[in-house]
Amino acid sequence: MFRLTLFLLFAAFAATGQSTLDKLTVEKIMRDPKWIGIAPSAVNWSPDSKTIYFNWNPENALADSLYSVTLQNLTPHKTSRAERINLPAFGGKFNKGNTRYAYEKNGDIFLLTVATGKTIQISNTVQREFSPVFSGNEKEILFNAGLNTFSWSIETGTFTQLTDFKEGKKNTPTYTDQDKWLRQDQLAYFEVLKERDTKRQLNLKNQKAQEPKRPKKIYLDDKTADLVQVSPDGKFVTYRITKAANPKSSIVPNYVTTSGFTEDIFARPKVGAPLNASDFYVYNVAGDTVLQVKMDDLPGLKDTLTFAKDYPQKEKDKESDKEKKSKSAPQRAVSVANVSWSDDGKHCVVVINSLDYKDRWITLLDPATQKLTVLSREHDEAWISGTGFGNFAMGWTVDNQLWFVSETSGYFHLYTLDVTTKTKKALTSGAFEVQQVVLSANKKFFYLITNEVHPGEKQLYRLAATGGKPERLTSLVGAYEMFLSPDEKQIALRYSYSNKPWELFVMENKPGAKPRQITQSLSAEFKSYPWRDPELVTVKARDAKDIYARLYKPKNPNGAAVVFVHGAGYLQNAHKWWSSYFREYMFHNLLTDLGYTVLDMDYRASAGYGRDWRTGIYRHMGGKDLTDNLDGAKFLVDQHGVDPKRIGVYGGSYGGFITLMAMFTTPDVFAAGAALRPVTDWAHYNQPYTGSILNLPQNDSLAYAKSSPLYHAQGLKGSLLICHGMVDVNVHFQDAVRLTQRLIELGKDNWELAVYPMEDHGFVEPSSWKDEYKRILKLFETNLKKP
Repeated sequence: MFRLTLFLLFAAFAATGQSTLDKLTVEKIMRDPKWIGIAPSAVNWSPDSKTIYFNWNPENALADSLYSVTLQNLTPHKTSRAERINLPAFGGKFNKGNTRYAYEKNGDIFLLTVATGKTIQISNTVQREFSPVFSGNEKEILFNAGLNTFSWSIETGTFTQLTDFKEGKKNTPTYTDQDKWLRQDQLAYFEVLKERDTKRQLNLKNQKAQEPKRPKKIYLDDKTADLVQVSPDGKFVTYRITKAANPKSSIVPNYVTTSGFTEDIFARPKVGAPLNASDFYVYNVAGDTVLQVKMDDLPGLKDTLTFAKDYPQKEKDKESDKEKKSKSAPQRAVSVANVSWSDDGKHCVVVINSLDYKDRWITLLDPATQKLTVLSREHDEAWISGTGFGNFAMGWTVDNQLWFVSETSGYFHLYTLDVTTKTKKALTSGAFEVQQVVLSANKKFFYLITNEVHPGEKQLYRLAATGGKPERLTSLVGAYEMFLSPDEKQIALRYSYSNKPWELFVMENKPGAKPRQITQSLSAEFKSYPWRDPELVTVKARDAKDIYARLYKPKNPNGAAVVFVHGAGYLQNAHKWWSSYFREYMFHNLLTDLGYTVLDMDYRASAGYGRDWRTGIYRHMGGKDLTDNLDGAKFLVDQHGVDPKRIGVYGGSYGGFITLMAMFTTPDVFAAGAALRPVTDWAHYNQPYTGSILNLPQNDSLAYAKSSPLYHAQGLKGSLLICHGMVDVNVHFQDAVRLTQRLIELGKDNWELAVYPMEDHGFVEPSSWKDEYKRILKLFETNLKKP
């Protein structure tokens, strides 16, 4: 009877699909992530602020579904197909009072009146209409279709075309001097011809006078138009015209295909390729004229950059070339990055970036004269965050006051700038970063996500638009993502902690409000294992800087250790919220169970620590970012009893690159390393990322020689594993192939390459994840175990 009872209990437990996770294995943790439970994502409010919508998958279906909750009933409800069809699309635009909501759905434009729920379909065409916004007087909806911008009158339903960009060249007949002479001669000697020609010209003039006013035809030739913005008063249109450089693209061969043939994937160009050239224009609607905005006089545009001093001969050659060219030509290329009109249409701010990533100018444009007045200039001899990668946000508090985020103090902070007086005011300050900014609809409050409490936390604050002391709205240790309701009475939050994945909450918009949890996403199997809360420690670097790191300490240490290097370079992983590296987090728990001590560091150039930390790798990747990880290895030896001969290192992408640099340039520190999808030569990576940090290879070859593992491969001593997806369109498989040839030519035999024929940069197949991490574990177990 006892045996039968046990059997029935086991059968009932198994029938629910639940099991316990007594022991971690690679096979278990690298399954499809649905076994963990899928966290809610893509959070949106209904326009009337009564319902929260989000993507979720508690049923372990093939894909996420749309769920909703109301403020009165927080039990998630899976929306039906009929509900989804009738829903307004998310991501639309409100008018100033949040009473009307314009949005695009299925390529058409709609207008919703929030109070009544009544929706008007503005367009119904085969062509896609998109990006609807309200005009300055809120009497029209402006939207784009094809190349051009249109308006729709809310009162009359009338459509008006505001721009007329034309592809190709204007077909203008050309007349030779002979043609002109013959015409004049014919009209001079034949009165009937002269009379008929005069009558024809008069008819054409009369026809033109009777035609409705149309926007000026602007022919693009072989260029494209973007950043098209109509001023709120409708008097001007600003836009950027770009000529594509059409640089040579890389080709990524795809070997495993449904056709059975190898198919080429055309991928990005390499750093140093020719860049697109662009110009900025103003179309004066009343005057029917188009004029270019000149940028030749921007301060600092002709400055010589500091790194050029390392190439004196190049500078001499450049000086010689300058004598042959016009001295008025700017030496450094720029491009308009953003345009923002004040609500009253009286002020237009134009943000301009240098294409070498070292300058950003915030300028005030006088559209009538096309004159630019510089309001603020940011310059960094390394690179300005937000030009190559990073963040930059801006908007208007009142009609003459701009708000924006800047790193001029050394940390990202919120500023206001009076565009009439050029008065700049810092609304936040200190050794922390403002990481998200939302301005309330009434423009009275900013809502900020910052890491002021701790670099490894993200908390929500409310700050008066005029400045003052921010009110903290959240309290739990970890990180928050904020979604403010349109009426701003409620806040939806995604929250997570180090060992607790993201869940959805909602709270009142006031200090001290208690968040109410909406979702419970974790599976019973995942919750059955005691996932570690890694200790957040600081490691003292050789230059006395504090490096934040996650430390996993085993109960029964085996004397070996593994250092994990996160990817992306500008990313943070030593923090108190659920990591995007959740598979690696689980693997670190597995390693710790086996007795390994694991260290996961926010080395130099990681996000969240300010400008000096961010740019610490300028012109030398594999410099301070590598020595930080070496100092982490020393920390493990000095303070945690790790055997210096039994330390391993691994990471993917940038982490794979650091692993290679560690194994090649400091071969006595790490006994084994696993480099996953690593960059092996930065001259073969992309323009924005690499060009920011290392300049261009043709201009700064020294930086590339110092920073590329390919040049240092002769130093390899320990055991090296390289893993790479063959259809990686980010870090191309060519990187692994070129390094393979280099290692062969150097006669190295202590390495292996594992290839994954159907994987891109981020693996998606559980079978690939399992294979890769079984190899990594085998590498460490073989090389780091005590002899």
